[in-house]
Amino acid sequence: MSEKYKVGVLVGSLRAGSLNRKLAQAIASLAPDTLDFEFIEIGDLALFNEDLEPSPPEGWTAFRDRIRAIDAVMFVSPEYNRTIPAALKNAIDVGSRPYGQSVWSGKPAAVITGSPSGIGGFGANHNIRQALVFLDMPVMQQPEAYVSGIAAMFGDDGSVNDANTRTFLASIGSRFAEWIATVRG
Repeated sequence: MSEKYKVGVLVGSLRAGSLNRKLAQAIASLAPDTLDFEFIEIGDLALFNEDLEPSPPEGWTAFRDRIRAIDAVMFVSPEYNRTIPAALKNAIDVGSRPYGQSVWSGKPAAVITGSPSGIGGFGANHNIRQALVFLDMPVMQQPEAYVSGIAAMFGDDGSVNDANTRTFLASIGSRFAEWIATVRG
């Protein structure tokens, strides 16, 4: 039997009807059962301010503990103004501090961006990757996942409408399982 890995999922969109949350849920539902997905909410994290670090807010401590307890991280995000949504950037920053105590270091990562537009969040995807390289997170390179047209991708029940899209999303989950096993060795 293959080892089971706990994957934390951070969704950059906070809205109730988030298409990127649906995208993350679809990938999780199509992934191999060797991956156990845990959605980690980021909307209530206090904004990072290093002055608070001597006595960090309880939310920061709980978030850092949850990230420490997982084996890998899947980032799923829209693109806002060609970059990362503020809540996701804040979560990345909170987890990276205090300096020298980052909870991200060494954790395998996947970056998936989705957008109703044709470029699928390309800018945000690369902004997230840039931060993860600095944070020493080995990021899965293939398949690249800039998912366009997500406004029409889901049925009323949240299922993916198109068989080819389901196959692609399943390939992301399968490849991520392989990537985690390779990195965690």
